[in-house]
Amino acid sequence: MPPVVLIVDDSLTVRMDLSEAFEGAGFRPILAATLAEARLALARESIAAVILDVILGDEDGIDLLREIRVSESPQAPFVLLLSTEADVRDRIRGMRFGADDYVGKPYDTGCVIARVRELLRARHPAGKDAKQTILVIDDSATFRSELAAALELADYTVVMAADGEEGLRIADSIRPTAILVDSVMPGIDGGTVIRRIRLDAALRATPCVLLTASDDKGAELRALDAGADAFVRKEDLELVLARVSAVLRGTSLEPAHAASLLGPKRILAVDDSATYLNELLTVLRGEGYDVVSARSGEEGIEMLSSQQFDCILLDLVMPGIDGIETCRRIKASPLRRDIPLIMLTAAEDRHAMIEALATGADDFISKSSDLEVLRARVRAQLRRKQFEDEHRNVREKLLRSEIEAAEARSARELAETRARLVEALEQKNLELTRAYRDLQSAQAQLIQSAKLASLGELVAGVAHEINNPLAFVISHLATVRRSATKLDSAVRSALTSDLLVTWQRALDRLAEMDGGLLRMRELVLKLRTFSRLDEGERKVVSIRECIESLLTILGHRFKDRIDVQTRYAEVDMLECYPGLLTQAVMNLVANAVDAIPKHGAITITTEAEDDVYRISVTDTGTGIPPEVLDRILDPFFTTKPVGQGTGLGLSITYSIVRRHGGTLEFLRAEGGGTEAIIRIPLPLRAPSQIPG
Repeated sequence: MPPVVLIVDDSLTVRMDLSEAFEGAGFRPILAATLAEARLALARESIAAVILDVILGDEDGIDLLREIRVSESPQAPFVLLLSTEADVRDRIRGMRFGADDYVGKPYDTGCVIARVRELLRARHPAGKDAKQTILVIDDSATFRSELAAALELADYTVVMAADGEEGLRIADSIRPTAILVDSVMPGIDGGTVIRRIRLDAALRATPCVLLTASDDKGAELRALDAGADAFVRKEDLELVLARVSAVLRGTSLEPAHAASLLGPKRILAVDDSATYLNELLTVLRGEGYDVVSARSGEEGIEMLSSQQFDCILLDLVMPGIDGIETCRRIKASPLRRDIPLIMLTAAEDRHAMIEALATGADDFISKSSDLEVLRARVRAQLRRKQFEDEHRNVREKLLRSEIEAAEARSARELAETRARLVEALEQKNLELTRAYRDLQSAQAQLIQSAKLASLGELVAGVAHEINNPLAFVISHLATVRRSATKLDSAVRSALTSDLLVTWQRALDRLAEMDGGLLRMRELVLKLRTFSRLDEGERKVVSIRECIESLLTILGHRFKDRIDVQTRYAEVDMLECYPGLLTQAVMNLVANAVDAIPKHGAITITTEAEDDVYRISVTDTGTGIPPEVLDRILDPFFTTKPVGQGTGLGLSITYSIVRRHGGTLEFLRAEGGGTEAIIRIPLPLRAPSQIPG
């Protein structure tokens, strides 16, 4: 359905004139002569836009505007109609109460329609799926209708204009997808229309097809010279459609965002001379400009504060603030400094001209000059402003691209920095965790060392107190056994069979006592060893030879039951207390043998790392239960049955390793056994002494 426009004016002539124009432009006009009729129409119809006269006999049109703007009803754009004599305050009042735009009387119908189209386009922009719009400009109503029907069948939206001037205004207001224009028309011809399209920054990329009914062979060349994208004869509508499809298919440019020179321009003329203002209004409105007049610099500045203008004409000498001061105030505002400003003077004054240009005026012209010159200067300033806006848009687009690229780079760099920081924090956290574990381990070792030192002093005293009586008992028991051995044959011959049994039992008990005392002596020796390790001399020895020697000593304990494997480091020599270190490894091997119930394997490995010499003993036994892992280094703690272990072997091993400044660690081996690891720090070496 066509959009509905409400025209509110007490003049029948104005209502009919605008009604005919809007109906011809594809709108459905509704007319109202009073505010009451307008309110009734607004209540009944869905109004797309309102054309409102400010002075309606005794009524004030702005009252209707105020009512609509404070209501919750849908807000249609309002365009005010203002008479030439309207006070500046009426214009400002209308804009401040919510008018979207205004047009001065006498008006140009094409200008009014263009403003309404622009307002509707701004409020309802075409979406991605909107139909492509074709503008047909031709003075033949019959051909326009035939071509429009063919284009609509091809699923295009068609807008028509009967001459070049109307076509240019419509082109600016709707920004069509393509333009089809007849080459020969009254007024400006098709070639001129295309040339003006190509000069306009907002429309220059629009595809244009020039139509002709002539067989002139030079027509195509002239069309292409004018800037047409294609040239086609009017009699073949199928070919016209094919040409339209082809030019649209080859178009990939984005729509321009610069303001169009073809659109309605608003000019503010500030002059205290009513005669000169009327001359300006006549000439500039004939060019299609909407001219608003002000009688003083104060009025001009007030008008600029309420609405936008495309150009300013400013008289140099006026009552109140003069043109120089008015220009200075206008150019001091960031929002208004880019509006082209032309200074007007009634006298040729070189000094005033220089001062005006220095203050910020863009041009300077004498009032005595031909008004055609003024019109040309205005066009030139508008064109300059358009090109500046276009270049600014390009620069802003490039700047946005650079900013987006910089933001993307910054985001990537920030992400990379964040990742590096996270990695560094994780690494630092890992290092702190390791340091904390090392601290806990050192703390535990310190506690263990203190415990062993205190216990060692106690054990040393106990061993000393036991050793002398034990030696006395062992010595006298040996004397008794020797005497019993000498008397054995004589006693046996003299005793009866019953007494012989008793004699034999006595000999067996002596043997058991001897074995028990020997085991007790071994325990006392271990206690003495635990309490006072005899370091001897620290020297460099072959670790391989030490291990092979102890395996020879322990070989009888496992024989064919256990497979022993050894892997030795290339760096074999180690500075240590040989006897103590051999005893420590022997204790670990003995524990590994005891942990294997039947058959299994033991692997002894040595490895020289950067600053540590490593000796590990790995078995395939039952492993150390987790619940006792924290107690295995405690003196006298054992998981063996009573009488099969003293619980001092691992405690002695730990003390030996600590004497070397090293660490002792127990891990669960692959397959379920245990891996015991001795680490002894190596002395610092010069680079030339480091193997490899």
